[in-house]
Amino acid sequence: MTKKATAKTAAAKKYAALLRGINVGGNKKVPMAELRALLEGLGHGDVATYLQSGNAVFSSPRQDPEALARELEAAIEGHFGFRVACLVLDGAYLRAVAEACPFPAAELEGKQLHVTFCSAQPGPERFAALAGAAYLPEEYRIGERVLYLYVPEGLGRSKLAEALARPAVVKGIDVTTRNWNTVAKLVELTGT
Repeated sequence: MTKKATAKTAAAKKYAALLRGINVGGNKKVPMAELRALLEGLGHGDVATYLQSGNAVFSSPRQDPEALARELEAAIEGHFGFRVACLVLDGAYLRAVAEACPFPAAELEGKQLHVTFCSAQPGPERFAALAGAAYLPEEYRIGERVLYLYVPEGLGRSKLAEALARPAVVKGIDVTTRNWNTVAKLVELTGT
């Protein structure tokens, strides 16, 4: 390996790209092999995907996750012909999210604990109508650009998750949710 290649690799940062709403119910089909090729075509290295639900990891010397997300959104729209909201998160941020979890993750099943990642910090005023005992035993907590969601019966049966996804609640921010098993795997894949 040349000195130049070694320097480029050493300066690279690991990222996870989370694509919202792809490969669900036959809509917005994005084959993972094509997503990997698209990321490689954008000049990223160490590209891998996890599951079929829009999780990719890659390395890049670039340090602006938002710019990387906009670039990936444009590339997906150009290649597939539809817009997909993308969040690009670095490994340190993902690790901090996992470490800050206010729920006992080690004691719960992966389907019971979810993280909704947000493109901007959600203020508590967005969720004021969702406070109180109306959704118990389901609960949520606001973190740094995330919502932690405890749903004992799983996300598919959650009335709280449905309420949190209403357009009035998420208006103006892109959000995408992952279960705890996926969050843990992305932390592992983006670790240094």
